[in-house]
Amino acid sequence: MAAFEKGSGGPGGMGAEVDLDDILQQMFGMGMGGSMPGMPGMGGGRGAPKRKRAKGPSEEQEYEVTLEELYKGKTTHFTSTKNVLCSTCSGTGGKEKAKAKACDTCKGSGTTTRLQQVGPGLVSPTTVPCSTCSGQGQFFRDKDRCKRCKGARVIQSKKKLELYIPPGSREGEQIILAGEADQSPDWEEPGDIVFVLVETAHNTFRRAGSDLQADVEITLPEALLGFSRIVLKHLDGRGIKITVPQGKVMKPGQFLLVHGEGMPVKRSDTKGDLYVQIIVQFPEDGWMGDAKLASLLPKSTVPAIKADMVDDVEYEADDVDIEAFGAGSDDPRGGAAWEDEDEEGGGGADPGCQQQ
Repeated sequence: MAAFEKGSGGPGGMGAEVDLDDILQQMFGMGMGGSMPGMPGMGGGRGAPKRKRAKGPSEEQEYEVTLEELYKGKTTHFTSTKNVLCSTCSGTGGKEKAKAKACDTCKGSGTTTRLQQVGPGLVSPTTVPCSTCSGQGQFFRDKDRCKRCKGARVIQSKKKLELYIPPGSREGEQIILAGEADQSPDWEEPGDIVFVLVETAHNTFRRAGSDLQADVEITLPEALLGFSRIVLKHLDGRGIKITVPQGKVMKPGQFLLVHGEGMPVKRSDTKGDLYVQIIVQFPEDGWMGDAKLASLLPKSTVPAIKADMVDDVEYEADDVDIEAFGAGSDDPRGGAAWEDEDEEGGGGADPGCQQQ
């Protein structure tokens, strides 16, 4: 919350943080990390052993992959720079046989309590790592510090790692490199490096689960007379050839289903399906006014509509936006409302064509 961020100012020039140890020292002669005579320390007492965390935090980052890489799988090598325990001092931060000095600021607890501004005239105590000993409860004097790590207890080291992405992996999946995050003496074992896969957009294919969908443009003669040619280059470089026999008319927006030409299914030998949508390229206006061609085309079977009065209307055919249908009327049957329903998952869209 922004109200708890460090450094937010208070009214009347009051700072955001007040050292509670100083206040208690003035009032009772003690701090939160110390103790009164006959009473245990409120903050753990001088020299209290600090408990190690079982595992350090993981490092998560996004990793962009193409649809081709997700189809074929990918192995990449990279160099990781991370903190490892100093081998000279075994992670103590001090020279051999040197003894650490207990921190007087936190009384060995590794933390201090401060009053932090949380609102106008309101303060709240918060526990923060001790800045004097970096939360360790003790530290080495300059002359006693390890010469290699300068008392930091860790040093930077480079290591070559391998990242393997199996064929069929999906957007949002995690590839985990166990134990390859930073090391620290405060953790029993280091955390993991976690790569979250981010699929980049593809110019030809759209993916949903293990299925693929692509648009294929054909000419008007091909739609009417059939064709046999390579219509797509697949993600592995193969040409996908489709043969439509003469006499089979392809309609605009029609889908062809090709089994087994989708994405690989992880940990199996199967693949999803490929949905091919037919896009018919119609000729430009005035391309030909051949009566002979008209005689070859099938006759219209649309029934004639009879009316007592007829209006010969004008129309627009270019850049007609269906979303303007019913726009601004608050009628749920408007074009924009239909789009909203589809996006919310209630519009009855084909689940095989939805983007993952």
